[in-house]
Amino acid sequence: MSAATPRGLGSAVLLGAGIVLIAANLRPAIASVATVLDQLHAGLGLSATGAGILNALPVIFFGLGAPVAPLLSRRVGIERALLVALAALIAGAALRLGPSQVLLFTGTIILGGGIAIANVLLPGLVKRDFPHRIGLMSGLYTTSLAAAASLAAATTVPLGDALDLGWRGPMGVWIVPAVLALLVWLPQIRRARPCQETRPRARNGPSLLRNPLAWRFTVFMGLLSLTYHTVLAWLPSIYTAYGVDAVTAGALLSVATIGATPVTLVLPALASRVRDQRWWVGGLTAVTAVGLVGLLVVPTAAPYLWAGLIGLGMGAAFPLGLTLITLRTRTGEDATALSTMSQSFGYLVAGLGPLAVGVLHDVTGSWTPTVAVLLVLLVPQLLAGLAAARDRFIEPRPRIAATEDPARATTAV
Repeated sequence: MSAATPRGLGSAVLLGAGIVLIAANLRPAIASVATVLDQLHAGLGLSATGAGILNALPVIFFGLGAPVAPLLSRRVGIERALLVALAALIAGAALRLGPSQVLLFTGTIILGGGIAIANVLLPGLVKRDFPHRIGLMSGLYTTSLAAAASLAAATTVPLGDALDLGWRGPMGVWIVPAVLALLVWLPQIRRARPCQETRPRARNGPSLLRNPLAWRFTVFMGLLSLTYHTVLAWLPSIYTAYGVDAVTAGALLSVATIGATPVTLVLPALASRVRDQRWWVGGLTAVTAVGLVGLLVVPTAAPYLWAGLIGLGMGAAFPLGLTLITLRTRTGEDATALSTMSQSFGYLVAGLGPLAVGVLHDVTGSWTPTVAVLLVLLVPQLLAGLAAARDRFIEPRPRIAATEDPARATTAV
């Protein structure tokens, strides 16, 4: 990836604002659906399994769309690639407001692909253009992502009541900030340059797939995303099953998504100041575990506490993972490669969560097995996260350039 040209203060601020606004649009389109599943059932005849598929589709296409991001970035430049991502998000969000399940699912797939591209490219963009402000920028855009998801969860049902347009009104509202982000991002297109390899072209290509540490990082991000998106998709339904009204259930989801916001603002900066982040991984996993145990054993005794702990644990671990992408790689190109790998495989795994939960609930008629499974999955998540948080670089193994003598290739650690 070619180095970015120098930016003045005004240009850097505008770029930073664009990054934050793009991040703010990566979750509301998903979080808003979770709170109107009952209305989708009534309006479009969506079954519990169908709702599970609907919740799983964006996450699955986060994984399927992730490999497209670096290819698109190399062809048209990272700025134009992000513009394409925003356009796909807007088009998909509009399409799913149509009068049939086909349009609902098709629009969801399109917006999921757009979000996938942005998911992959934002860490590499921060690594490239803000190499000395990684903690600050990672904190800003991950906080924006979490806060926007929380806002969508808390306000979708009240917006629906106020607009009196059923489920389409509140879901359609979230197109507006996406259009705003696109308009703010447009000035970056003037700076767009197709990515060019700064290293000799390799015969065998990057080999992160052969890197055990990269796989551990991928497992950590995948299981973390599985828990996050399962909670995002089903927490309101879990609590309405316990007799909680829809507005309160949406508020609980909002607590779960906003619980980590103050921490996400400072955690990337704090984590980037130390060489080893294992204590952060262990502590946040423990917080998530306490919240899930409470939800499993006494769900209505202190629902806001359990939602807050779950949100704090998984919500803060997610920006920590994104920050590790930049801390554990040497260049923006390597950061994009690790982001692509972890999000491709990770989100494919994570996409199974909402889908499996819908099927599991249809079979058992209970939410207890779901929470128990999420609790058990924290064990491999912790082990993989501890390995990924060690002070080591994750990078492709040495690649032999076409013009280089293989005997002179060196070995990376």
